[in-house]
Amino acid sequence: MTAITAGRRRAAAHAGKRTTDWRARYFNWFCAGVLLVFAAIWVIPLLWALDTSLKPDAVIAAQPTSWWSGAWTLHAYQLLFNLGNIQTWYLNSFIIALLSAVFAVVACSMAGFAIARTRFTGRRVIYGLIAAGLLIPPQVLIVPMFNEFNFAHLLNTYWVQVLPAVAVPIAVVIFVAFFNGIPDELAQAARVDGASWWRIYRRIYMPLSKPAISAVFIFTFVWKWNDFLWPLLTLTNTRIMTLPVGLSQVSSAFGIMYAEIMASAVLGALPLIVVFLLFQRQIVEGIATTGIK
Repeated sequence: MTAITAGRRRAAAHAGKRTTDWRARYFNWFCAGVLLVFAAIWVIPLLWALDTSLKPDAVIAAQPTSWWSGAWTLHAYQLLFNLGNIQTWYLNSFIIALLSAVFAVVACSMAGFAIARTRFTGRRVIYGLIAAGLLIPPQVLIVPMFNEFNFAHLLNTYWVQVLPAVAVPIAVVIFVAFFNGIPDELAQAARVDGASWWRIYRRIYMPLSKPAISAVFIFTFVWKWNDFLWPLLTLTNTRIMTLPVGLSQVSSAFGIMYAEIMASAVLGALPLIVVFLLFQRQIVEGIATTGIK
């Protein structure tokens, strides 16, 4: 009887395991299908823009919905490079996005460390005010910010783009959450050994915060690269324009020249695609570690 009971138990366990395996397999297939659908939603418009940008305008007018016509040409890209200061706009966007990301990491990590690890009067109130900044739409601040930078004579400069990106509430929240996850004993032991708060921040916490640094840096870089409304209002000099603003000025002159319009869209998205392909591991790790939704 004992052998029979044990055999029945093993058979039941094997059947339950087989059922669990099938459920897990179906769930994985479902997740893969959802990912494929979302990938198609994002990739198909990009491929359509790339294909349209390589077609002659006559082919687009004759067959606007056709794919892979075979009559590809780089005329639209050549026209863009000849008409606009696109090289300068690329450089301006890169410098502005890079400086914004670096300054945001430095300033927000310091603020996050002070709130997470030091104890001072009003710390919770200050953190609450910073977190409340997430509820304020950026468009509400455009008029007062424009007046401030106009009074400081910083319009048509890099600083009018960089300085508003330094104080980012979400970046402070990310660093506070990440620093709270680091054991407090590390800071206490360093304080016992005579280390200053600055040294603890620079030598202990920042080396351990690479996922948070990567997340804040990458998302700030992408945000400033895609930023359009604020540069459109504050940059009127053609030589200092960013890529989105410059391409919008050039594209508006094309009218119904679809190849040139799609070429400008491809050129604007190309650097971000390269950034994602090069740093996709850091992006995924930063999202998973810092809890960005």
